Amino acid sequence: MSPKDAFVTVYGRKPVLEALGDPALEVDKVVLAEGADRDAVRTFTEAARARGLVLQRASAQRVKVLAGNGRQDQGVLADVVAPRMRPLEHFLEDLTGPARVLVLDGLTNPANVGMMLRSATGAGLEGVLLPRRGAPSIDPLVIKASAGVAFHAPVLRARTAADGLGALAEAGFVLFGLDGPGPTSLFDAELPDRVALVVGGETDGLTDDVRAELHGTLTIPLAEGVESLNAAVAASIACFELARRRG
Repeated sequence: MSPKDAFVTVYGRKPVLEALGDPALEVDKVVLAEGADRDAVRTFTEAARARGLVLQRASAQRVKVLAGNGRQDQGVLADVVAPRMRPLEHFLEDLTGPARVLVLDGLTNPANVGMMLRSATGAGLEGVLLPRRGAPSIDPLVIKASAGVAFHAPVLRARTAADGLGALAEAGFVLFGLDGPGPTSLFDAELPDRVALVVGGETDGLTDDVRAELHGTLTIPLAEGVESLNAAVAASIACFELARRRG
């Protein structure tokens, strides 16, 4: 299993210090770039020691690579254990009963991703498929938008959304995409015990390779004059409709 499927990497001085100061989070390691000023070395050494960790040092370039964001890492990162994050195949291997999964397809706005993680977790969904390609990684912007829930969200990882949908279908999931106006309302559709709902990107909606995997599409009916909903709002409505059906 890739470390990226087990940890959320937090970067930037303030987010890292906040993570180290949160007793609810388990921090695996802290890495500070060589060449950091004396105050930063002292601050992060003390914060790491308070959590029983030894501050690791690496080149500035290595920190940029590990953080995945060279413009905003500020020379420091921390790997935070994400206890409910795992590869999709592990989730499916352990699954024995009904399940509801939200799938993110082609999202670009970290704030939307964060809000979706918060809604899905709040609605009690068993999983949120966040592909490694075609969606923002869980970074400080996603974490902020989720109000910290992203650390504990039931995130499932697959290479792409289409790959994940194929695996879900093999495990008996019926796959629906949330789409624009159409004949079948989310609120009237018959939903099986194992269902995955896909939310498409903010601009282009569902991608073609994902559409090819779907069993059908569902719509959220809107009053006249309103063409569409924000992706995160649509996802939130869908998550709580699934929760309502589950009872």
